[in-house]
Amino acid sequence: MRIEVCAYSFESCLTAQQAGADRIELCGGLSEGGTTPSAGLIQLARQHLSIQLFVMIRPRGGDFLYSDTELEVMRADIAVAKSLGADGVVLGILQADGTIDEERTKELVALAHPMPVAFHRAFDVSRDPAEALEAVIRTGAIRILTSGQHPSAEEGLSVLRQLTEQAAGRIEIMAGVGVSGRNANLFTQIGLDALHLSGKSNQPSPMVYRRPNIQMASAVLGEYERIEASADAIQSVIDQVKG
Repeated sequence: MRIEVCAYSFESCLTAQQAGADRIELCGGLSEGGTTPSAGLIQLARQHLSIQLFVMIRPRGGDFLYSDTELEVMRADIAVAKSLGADGVVLGILQADGTIDEERTKELVALAHPMPVAFHRAFDVSRDPAEALEAVIRTGAIRILTSGQHPSAEEGLSVLRQLTEQAAGRIEIMAGVGVSGRNANLFTQIGLDALHLSGKSNQPSPMVYRRPNIQMASAVLGEYERIEASADAIQSVIDQVKG
């Protein structure tokens, strides 16, 4: 079982690698649940990581129904990730009826080649997991990140088991959301291919001067706190699944 860490900073990338992670999912936009990171962050991560680097391709937060102009941005971001040496990209597109947008996903999979494509948690807000699994397989994506269409992977354990059985090795199933050293051993028993976590910890800002009553529209972070990966949190999962 491989361990993927979702990292939002260069420092978190280094922490995850040092802790023993197998792969980084590199993102920007923490408060939006993950968006495309900057070219500079991709470049630095690639220069300093020896483990796999997959780059999030998501032009905004919110739903996964994208306009033609948003798809143009996604195409351009895939080209940038490829030019900077990413090992793969992560994306997900739905149609308005909650089904996987196979046509557009196939197009982006072809555009990304030879980089492989992973399908992210847009899967978890699709209307039917069994139907969505077959659709994602047809797009040519190699992996699905999912919590089993539940608020956490632990709650979605039975669906994750069903998806793994249905996939039958045709695509990787990776569990994410709420994965920790406390519950990691639950996932080793159902044949999953990988686990995904951020291993995040809140850290105070080193700012001394702090102006009160001003906030820069972040729904997750205050102005004077930061979130970085915790080596201990990552290692606790690795210890559980790899001994």
